[in-house]
Amino acid sequence: QVQLVESGGGLVQTGGSLTLSCAASGSIFSINVMGWYRQTPGKQRELVAKITGEGRANYAGSVKGRFTISRDNVKNTVYLQMNSLKPEDTAVYYCNAYVSTTERAGSIYWGKGTLVTVSS
Repeated sequence: QVQLVESGGGLVQTGGSLTLSCAASGSIFSINVMGWYRQTPGKQRELVAKITGEGRANYAGSVKGRFTISRDNVKNTVYLQMNSLKPEDTAVYYCNAYVSTTERAGSIYWGKGTLVTVSS
């Protein structure tokens, strides 16, 4: 079993910053890509950013230049530094990871999400 637990969400004013964290735990053998997605009511979950084990990152166009994804491979943790936040960034943010365990080949796991609210 693999668990992903997000933290760091909250309420922030427009232009403010937040840092999200997501820690993976369980019978982990290796973690390939880790990423952040977000979802608002009535919309599909969308990719925000993802990062490979080697540190190669990709961003959605709407957050490029404002958000930075990073990871600590020793701690099995991925971070999302969010700067210059806008009201349209308001969403539930989900962490995901492609994980191989000691018992199972690579599978995608999701956290339960953390709410980010940006007030105007």
